[in-house]
Amino acid sequence: MTLGPIRSLPPGGLLVLALAWLGASLWTLHGERAERDVFDALAANRNVEPPDDASGELLFARAYYLLARDRIDEAQTLIGRVVERGGPAIAARFHYDLGNARARRAVGAVEASQINKAIPEVRLAKDAYRAALRADPELWDARYNLDVVMRLVRDFPEFEAAEEETKAQPKKLWTDLPGRPRGLP
Repeated sequence: MTLGPIRSLPPGGLLVLALAWLGASLWTLHGERAERDVFDALAANRNVEPPDDASGELLFARAYYLLARDRIDEAQTLIGRVVERGGPAIAARFHYDLGNARARRAVGAVEASQINKAIPEVRLAKDAYRAALRADPELWDARYNLDVVMRLVRDFPEFEAAEEETKAQPKKLWTDLPGRPRGLP
């Protein structure tokens, strides 16, 4: 790079140019410092909202904070910005963590014998793990967890039947969720 055009500036122009560069550098440093403060607050278990222009990493940190506290619906509102600003690796980690949070809810519901509540959570966990694998096919933890969660609820193809056929069918006795049978044989 040649300094020819810069050398031809008068001393006052050089001073203005230097002050403009210094101002831009300080503004960038201030933004990075503010973002670091939000990271530190989230790490200290304080509920802090990231700024609107936050990076993908900071949005992921906020989503992780929410998912660790079982505030899944709030974390899902960040998905668009995390994917847009964070890139595929951050998006994959977000979906993986979302799948883990859904799987924890499903297992808790199974342990509490709330089968009807567990089935949709398992299906949402599967969707999250699949999204993580689309973003990063090499994320083996997501592949493993998807395999584990797929064993909780079986996927049966739904086929349509006429109303007359559904009235003739007996009531479904077994759920989609395997578990220990209770009661006498």
